[in-house]
Amino acid sequence: MRTVLVCFEYPSLNGGENSFLAALPSLRAAGWMVRAAAPPSGPLAEALGQHGVSVTPLLLCDQAGRRLPQAECRRRLSRTITADPPAVVHANSLAMSRLVGPLARQLGIPSLGHLRDIVGLSRQAVTDLNDNSRLLAVSHATAEFHVRAGLDGARTWVLYNGVQLDRFHPAEPTGYLHRELQLPAASVLLGSIGQVGVRKGLDVVLQAFARLAETDADLHWLIVGERHSSKAEARAYELNLRRQTESLGYRDRVHFLGRREDVARLLGELTLLVHAARQEPLGRVLLEAAARRIPVIATHVGGTAEIFPSGRAAAWLVAPDEPAALAAAIATLRADHARRSALASAGEHLVRRRFSATRCGQLLALHYESLCR
Repeated sequence: MRTVLVCFEYPSLNGGENSFLAALPSLRAAGWMVRAAAPPSGPLAEALGQHGVSVTPLLLCDQAGRRLPQAECRRRLSRTITADPPAVVHANSLAMSRLVGPLARQLGIPSLGHLRDIVGLSRQAVTDLNDNSRLLAVSHATAEFHVRAGLDGARTWVLYNGVQLDRFHPAEPTGYLHRELQLPAASVLLGSIGQVGVRKGLDVVLQAFARLAETDADLHWLIVGERHSSKAEARAYELNLRRQTESLGYRDRVHFLGRREDVARLLGELTLLVHAARQEPLGRVLLEAAARRIPVIATHVGGTAEIFPSGRAAAWLVAPDEPAALAAAIATLRADHARRSALASAGEHLVRRRFSATRCGQLLALHYESLCR
């Protein structure tokens, strides 16, 4: 059995980490033993342990959460990799791919860098990424963005994230969330799920909600997720979002639920998933909502149109930073059950056909095998 060492930088459990965990059963079925190098405590370490993945402690940040100097990060990575050399090193994020690339090339070990972000790159970052044996982008939009910036197109491949269809599947709502939040059964629940940060456009959803709430007393908005960035602008963004909610008088109708362990169940209680991201390489929550047969309103950015192609009527896509258009979409679908149902059914069909975790894991295993050859 061959071994892959998967490297994670942070202890948090977000879309990229969940996407890898979803691929684990297929990797094992293909004969791969998976080890992880990751922070030894936190949600990610807990999830890896629950999946039976051995974790080698890897700390690349100081106690204040600041990234250590690059040379020190590579020294720690080198020590981890050489202690028990794997057949393949898999860097599960763009930042980790930059650290791993030059080091793996120097050590003569095949490396795969996973590009899960659309961000501007320096010339040195591009050079470091190109040192990886292969690069995997989560969407064509992600790949094309980085290839235009100088990434080697010949070694850049696209592999869509997959969703666990046995976990995310259609089911009738139970009303448990209404009971938990002490809301009347007639309350309509809009949901936004993901990190609390500028990129997710929650401020735009709040503006859209404010346009509708005065005339739609049953409308409620659930914000599921937390802020991970400790940067000043990220803290200010969350604080302003909460302050604006208070000043608009919606404390009892906008619900900050924080991190939840029951996202699969929670999705089934929503009338609509509203995803107003300003950029989105390939939104995992969009796949999960569609698999649960929940109608989706999302912004036409990044890889979102690759999940919901034009002409398939599988989601309602709007331009980013357009609260009026977002409010109109919410109002229309809120009032039209048949249209919501049609969107949800089409979205579920697309995701089940093209974005299963089993298929993602099988293809990832083929990439590992190709690198070994």
